[in-house]
Amino acid sequence: MTEVLLVTGMAGAGKTTVLKTLEDLGWETVDNIPLSLLSRVVLGPDAQPSQHAMRPIAFGVGARTRDFDPEALIRRVEQLRTIDGVSVEVLFLDCSGRELARRYAETRRRHPLAEDRPASEGIAQERTLLAPLRSWSDRLIDTTRLKANALAQDIRRAFERDSGGTTTLIVESFGFSRGVPTAVDLVFDMRFLRNPHWEPGLRARTGKEAVVADYIASDPAYDEALTRIEDLLLLLLPRYHAEGKPYVTIAFGCTGGKHRSVHVAERVGLRLRNAGFSPTITHRDLPGHAQDAIEERPQGQ
Repeated sequence: MTEVLLVTGMAGAGKTTVLKTLEDLGWETVDNIPLSLLSRVVLGPDAQPSQHAMRPIAFGVGARTRDFDPEALIRRVEQLRTIDGVSVEVLFLDCSGRELARRYAETRRRHPLAEDRPASEGIAQERTLLAPLRSWSDRLIDTTRLKANALAQDIRRAFERDSGGTTTLIVESFGFSRGVPTAVDLVFDMRFLRNPHWEPGLRARTGKEAVVADYIASDPAYDEALTRIEDLLLLLLPRYHAEGKPYVTIAFGCTGGKHRSVHVAERVGLRLRNAGFSPTITHRDLPGHAQDAIEERPQGQ
């Protein structure tokens, strides 16, 4: 059986986040594929579904897709559904117009249907264009109140395949100034470490940069504290798995969520990955990963 998921919906509602999460789950993903190529990619050169086990595949389509036409897309999907061995589901991502406009303003992106006009006009035009697709879709997620990591977790719960009972591991950084994340299992406070915020040359940088990491690592308590935390996690995670816990979220916090917690989340995530785990690392309050911006800003914009 060839399992196909079509991810569509309002531009800025989270398609990039969904596709990246599916890719982490082992899906093949293709974004903005021309509609004329959809059947060819699903069926292959022989125009027949493969008889061999295949990874599920997800396609991102929307207003940015070449020759996008909701009615034509519906017809193509209905045709695919008539083919034995092909299963097609359609996921529609919705979001309020006000929230979409705020996201576009925050990331300074142009709406694909309003390159030279306010984003609100493009959003309204797109909502009308997609109305038939929205009502026809199999599954709808409203991302108005969802942060990127919450959307990713929803997608993991809905579309993880053949996990064999493995525990989904999320390592997250955050700033205490914006509150502790909800639905976390383990929280570690990194505010005991040296704070790069008070160094003028480091304040504008982030915990992903080597110069900031080196500054944090120079704290006398750093090596022993981080080693003990990592050893504790390596002890606990297999036990969570043995107990059948499907999700474990580990959160590292500092004051603003920009320096210490980001660096530690990256370091611990790498240590866990080297130990055979597959953590998803997220940074709730890191600039460029703004907590309210669910889509990433494309390069060059």
